[in-house]
Amino acid sequence: MSLSNDDPESGSRDMVAAPKSQRSGFYRWYASAWTQTIIVSFCCFCLPGMYNAISGMGGSGQLDPTVGANASVALLSVGAATGLLVAQPVFDIFGIRTIILGGWTYALYTGSLLCYNHTHNGAFVIASGAILGLGASFLWVCQGAIMLSYPLPNKKGLSIMVFWIIFNFGGMIGSFISLGLNYNRIKAGTVNDGTYVAFMVIMIIGWVLCFFLLPSEKVIRSNGTHVVPIRHSDEEPMHWWQNFTQTAKREFFHMLKLKDEPRILFLLPLCFAANWFYSYQQNIVNGKSFTLRARSLNSALYWGAQMFGGAAIGLICDMPWFTRPRRALCAWAFVFVMGNVIMGGGLAYENWFEAQDKLNFIDFSDGKLYVGPAFLYIFYGMLDAFWQGFAYWMLGALCNTPKEAARFVGVYKSMQCVGGAVAYRLTANHLAARKQFISNWVIIVAALICALPAVFMITEPTDMEKRGEFVSDEDDSPGAKNKIAHQHMHEKDVPTMQH
Repeated sequence: MSLSNDDPESGSRDMVAAPKSQRSGFYRWYASAWTQTIIVSFCCFCLPGMYNAISGMGGSGQLDPTVGANASVALLSVGAATGLLVAQPVFDIFGIRTIILGGWTYALYTGSLLCYNHTHNGAFVIASGAILGLGASFLWVCQGAIMLSYPLPNKKGLSIMVFWIIFNFGGMIGSFISLGLNYNRIKAGTVNDGTYVAFMVIMIIGWVLCFFLLPSEKVIRSNGTHVVPIRHSDEEPMHWWQNFTQTAKREFFHMLKLKDEPRILFLLPLCFAANWFYSYQQNIVNGKSFTLRARSLNSALYWGAQMFGGAAIGLICDMPWFTRPRRALCAWAFVFVMGNVIMGGGLAYENWFEAQDKLNFIDFSDGKLYVGPAFLYIFYGMLDAFWQGFAYWMLGALCNTPKEAARFVGVYKSMQCVGGAVAYRLTANHLAARKQFISNWVIIVAALICALPAVFMITEPTDMEKRGEFVSDEDDSPGAKNKIAHQHMHEKDVPTMQH
């Protein structure tokens, strides 16, 4: 429901703005939507950013990628199972602070790899990966709610760009840390203990940063409006378990409403493919082709390339001279063309690599041998940023409230985890590299073609959305806008009575 000056019960639009005269300049800065977006970006810099630096080295920094691949399968399987039915109900109860429940699990997983260096206890690594799967669900649902619902509609591409740059800067810095600590270990296949210890320290700092995120009702957009209404409830508080079960049931029935939002259904293959590429790129291209220190440098270049890729897709999605439907089509075409061009380069590399018939032989000390494969790996990183930035922006075009954004991100992350778990399982089962590459290219083409109908159904934001006014949960639920549009069309078709 929109809030207008002639509606005394709902209050005026000015009443939802923060009373600036009663707030210090620091508080207004701290409570702003952009400050909170930057804080969650630095949380991800320290947490999944460092995790990406570890996984980007191939085999999580181990010589044998099997244990790392199986841990990734456990992580992604749990993430797929909990993204909607656990993380989303917990988010409804605790709000943005749910991220605190998940942040510590990243340090636990890194600690299990440190333990593996000495005990070769693969079961502990896999169990820690499963726990991280739940923790990551908590983190990404909160992060997605902030990134997609806090900015105004014409700034969602900028929000994705800011987050993607800071987040992947973490992966790049983490990879440079690994490179520095393992620079002289040319013949080694496993990173040293200091690498894992350094990552654990940074991850603990990231978990502490999670405590600085404000509840959504205290966050103020750039035009002075609150992100969500301030809560005023006189109801008796329920026991947490009763609250959780009721919320889980409500979320389950809300999932059934996805049938009323066909755009989400067309985007499911795009979500499924989002983590499919990592297993082949990190464990085969990087993990089996390069020396340990070259793998660390490649990982830094990969995540650094994501920063440029995130900036590029963010700028395309926010082009001010195009309507939102036109921007959606331009972004889709850009990702489709770039995806096929980059995979064409990947095919040339795959043919060359198979002809060499040897492993871990490329080092940056041999510049002529190194530069071509390294550039391919850089473009793989850019493609990942193009893909995920486009997918997030498409989801952001369908929602405005943190709760609805969290639901859509829950769908995205669950499907992403399913796809990633299948891909990592193929690696763990030693599927031929060429077959893994072919699966990557086929999924890129098929998922983007399936997403095209959703692209054509993107609409311009309403005036209320542009102003940042409150959108009720009912009005922001799947299919609500479609029903309103059909209702308006029906009203136009009904002839008015002449008096």
